[in-house]
Amino acid sequence: MPWGKLMMWLFLLSDTFVFSIFLTGYMTVRLSAMESWPNPSEVFALTIAGHHIPLVLIAIMTFILITSSGTMAMAVNFAYRGDRRRTVYFMLATAALGATFVCMQAFEWTKLILDEGIRPWGNPLGAAQFGASFFMITGFHGMHVTAGVIYLAVIARRVASGRYEEKGYHNVEISGLYWHFVDLVWVFIFALFYLW
Repeated sequence: MPWGKLMMWLFLLSDTFVFSIFLTGYMTVRLSAMESWPNPSEVFALTIAGHHIPLVLIAIMTFILITSSGTMAMAVNFAYRGDRRRTVYFMLATAALGATFVCMQAFEWTKLILDEGIRPWGNPLGAAQFGASFFMITGFHGMHVTAGVIYLAVIARRVASGRYEEKGYHNVEISGLYWHFVDLVWVFIFALFYLW
């Protein structure tokens, strides 16, 4: 196993522990809260053309991340075939989808802060711990997605310049491992924050 791949697996293992601790802490806080927990269908709803649609933004964000896993898998596939042009195309498509996700998350945060009045230290809709838990965990995940977008852009640029022609395309696969991990973590955040 290449050294870089081993290091990425170790990093992902340590990150798994961090996210596990965050999500376990969130569940503990939520189960022990004395005040009512805000209803996700109400808090995360959007009003479009006069219709109150629950979780529509979150559903689109989730679809975007799942789609980005598909484009990343295509990038790795084309990298091992030696098709630089398609590898770069799918890596940039993955980065663009990730950037779109981050922008939508910024919109979601803005809506919660300005429209709903939710802050990390308070929540007018119920349990005060809701804001702290939500902003900490989704913010931490959003930082990972942002870092991933930058990481993918750098690797795509190196692929385009032909830097991996002789060394092999292990770095594309390593960046894919990171990206799939970020997507997988989102599935757990989605289930625990938005569906529970």
